[in-house]
Amino acid sequence: MATIVQCPTCSVDVPWVNEQKYRPFCGERCQLIDFGDWATESFRVAGEPAIDEASLGPDEMDS
Repeated sequence: MATIVQCPTCSVDVPWVNEQKYRPFCGERCQLIDFGDWATESFRVAGEPAIDEASLGPDEMDS
């Protein structure tokens, strides 16, 4: 029997099987919603920044 997980976006039950293309999401829509939240920085990983941007000069910001 397949393991069942909840879609992180809408909480629908999703079987954890190879045929489920978007696992752990229920479908492409929920996967894209989650990706958009990361891209807009609605979601963040806790911790200190790896680089202190305030100490960088203007020419170093893009590298």
